[in-house]
Amino acid sequence: MEYRRFGKTEKMLSAITMGGMRFKHCWEDPYDEIPSDTQEHCNQLVQLALDYGINHFETARGYKKSETVFGRTLNEHLKVKRDRYFLMTKGAPVTAEDMRIKVEEQLTTLKTDYLDFYAWHGINNFDILKESCKTGGAIEELHKLKEEGIVKHIGFSTHAPLEVIIKTIETDLFEFVNLHYYYFNQRNEAAISMAELKDMGVFIISPNDKGGQLFNAPQKVRNAIPHATPIQWNARFCLQNPSVHTLSFGMTEPEHYAEMNKIFPSHIPLSGNDLESKFKLDKMIGDDPYAAYGGFNLGNDRSNIDIPEILRWRKLWKCYDMLDFARYRYKELNNENHWVRGVLATPSNINKINWDKVPQDIPLKEMLTEAHEAFYKNPSVIKSINPKDLTFIKNKNTN
Repeated sequence: MEYRRFGKTEKMLSAITMGGMRFKHCWEDPYDEIPSDTQEHCNQLVQLALDYGINHFETARGYKKSETVFGRTLNEHLKVKRDRYFLMTKGAPVTAEDMRIKVEEQLTTLKTDYLDFYAWHGINNFDILKESCKTGGAIEELHKLKEEGIVKHIGFSTHAPLEVIIKTIETDLFEFVNLHYYYFNQRNEAAISMAELKDMGVFIISPNDKGGQLFNAPQKVRNAIPHATPIQWNARFCLQNPSVHTLSFGMTEPEHYAEMNKIFPSHIPLSGNDLESKFKLDKMIGDDPYAAYGGFNLGNDRSNIDIPEILRWRKLWKCYDMLDFARYRYKELNNENHWVRGVLATPSNINKINWDKVPQDIPLKEMLTEAHEAFYKNPSVIKSINPKDLTFIKNKNTN
């Protein structure tokens, strides 16, 4: 295991964090009733984590049974000394009063008298940023809890657009950030650079699942990485950035730890083999003539379609054969919440796009329609348009 300084917190965290949202029956109610196989699962995984040198455990009240089972495993079953590990949990109370109540409840559930790290869970848009950070609000109360020694360090987790993440970092209210960043989604690299300027800890969320379901990577991707698994290679890609400090792994089986252990040593910059694989993966962008277009100037389009994200999923499909992953993510657009932004790219929504901002040589309407057909409308029939035909479609991004 390798260890990195978690920014201004000065804590030396293992480069891999054990995430706590994938225990057996974890997402079932009620949160405080733990089946025996759930407890046994947590006991086994935590002991393995400790044996492999992991010293950071991450959970949240929103992960249902996770806090409860972690608290029992660490304190009643394995009886791990409190100074042997760091503990992070999260919550999203709106008011100062609720913030204090929530933290006190979480302390009881986790069976501890302090939290090493507390992240406000889900600063995902500007409205949430404003509400959580207002004078007399939840974040201010967290700082009072820090003064009392109950919470040692304050951060935030986010699934937000880049501009929201950067504005949140610029408040100077936080010591660390939990965000998405992987080879297959490098959009937040600028936020990591901003966090580095502020000397903040950087925690990468779900590199194996949200990073492309790399445990089920397509053969095309595997062929580009003959010397390692996609999970191992992506971890080293993330860790080549010295401003990235720890990656959350939701390991559920003993063999996952053996795979994790082969990530190390990591290299800054990438080793020769890893760099060669990156060249191969980078070259695959050329497999589709429009994959390089990100549509970032349309991130807040009036259609309410998250155009950059759908184009990213389309790129993963076209260039890396990651259709299953694209479908997995796209279907979540049917659930209205701030964790997954935007609406489906239906014909009626596509017609609302501000076409004035679309480059003339980009057949965006056809690209979004194609993606919707493949990802959602009729997954059993993928009607792909010919890239050669797209090159002749100009000035048709209307109505």
